[in-house]
Amino acid sequence: MTYLSYGVKVPGKLMIAGEYAVLEPNQKAVVTAINRYVTAYIEPFSDNYISIPQMKLEDIAWEMNDKSVLFSISDSRLSFIGNAIDAALQFLKEKSVLLSPFRLEIKSQLDDPITGKKYGLGSSAAVVVSVVSAVLYLHSDQIGVPKLDEIFKLSSIAHVKTQKSGSGADIAAAVYGGWLEYSAFKSEWLLGQLEQEKRLTDIMESLWPNLSVRPLTSPANLQLAVGWTKESAATVPMIQKVHKFRLSDTEAYNGFLKESQDSVSNLIRSFETNNCDEAINALSQNRRTLRKLGENAGISIETKELITLCDIAENFGSGKPSGAGGGDCGIAFIKDRSKIKKLYEVWQKAGIEPLDLQISKTGVSVINKRLRV
Repeated sequence: MTYLSYGVKVPGKLMIAGEYAVLEPNQKAVVTAINRYVTAYIEPFSDNYISIPQMKLEDIAWEMNDKSVLFSISDSRLSFIGNAIDAALQFLKEKSVLLSPFRLEIKSQLDDPITGKKYGLGSSAAVVVSVVSAVLYLHSDQIGVPKLDEIFKLSSIAHVKTQKSGSGADIAAAVYGGWLEYSAFKSEWLLGQLEQEKRLTDIMESLWPNLSVRPLTSPANLQLAVGWTKESAATVPMIQKVHKFRLSDTEAYNGFLKESQDSVSNLIRSFETNNCDEAINALSQNRRTLRKLGENAGISIETKELITLCDIAENFGSGKPSGAGGGDCGIAFIKDRSKIKKLYEVWQKAGIEPLDLQISKTGVSVINKRLRV
């Protein structure tokens, strides 16, 4: 018997600017892929099994019924993976692909190897993208090489089905790689499409309102530095509090959207014009916008540690939290690469752990494709 096995590598992400606002129509964000990865290894097997060594889950059996993937154990951590497998297999069935069982193993670099705490680098999104990509590649002899847009939409379907919300920016970074200008589809719209039990191929081929993904090139001299507060943050509860603020004070919330749009537009323009100084200023502007939102909505977007991280970064260039805040990572824009080492030293003295991250120019990529006999 001869078959192909695959290893599919997917990058994590950093939100650069436009957090929270990107959940609204016609609001842009800037997101980038980074060189820490989730890798999914897949091969045909006698039965369906999944292993995630870092979660101490080995050879977990699963089967597919009419509506979902059923695992042999009950573990909430498998929900994203189950929906990713389900979306990929449903898509393949609609393409009349002959399915066969497989063994899947997932390994991640997006968590702290010592404590297991999340860095906030989009691990759930990267896992979903890696699983969807691996399943599609395993059947590429029947469907051809998977298209990135197909992977993005299937991964978004699986992610939103699991989380019931989200912008998809982390999915976009994982799929396409590099720096991206991103405008989100409406998660409520996508959930509505799924509730109508439409064919996934029909949903994927339809126009996704407001969705836009465009690659960007950063200014030549711009340096990105990343620090970790050693605290994990839960994004969904913070988004829910912002939603309450949106309903209770429409005027102030609309003011936030306007300010976010201004700062993100300035950042995008700085990339388009290769203006490093303008990029540094735009990042500071977006930090002020988020800090004001946190004060108005009563949420700690900037924790004590993030305030320290960002204030230190401002002495070297500019800084802000990355993502929803409340912990996880902060970022810095610096013009002079020689200053990064000194920034790291000051961060470390303040209890901030520098993460040696670079931009991943590629998104989904096959790292090994083996013919097995």
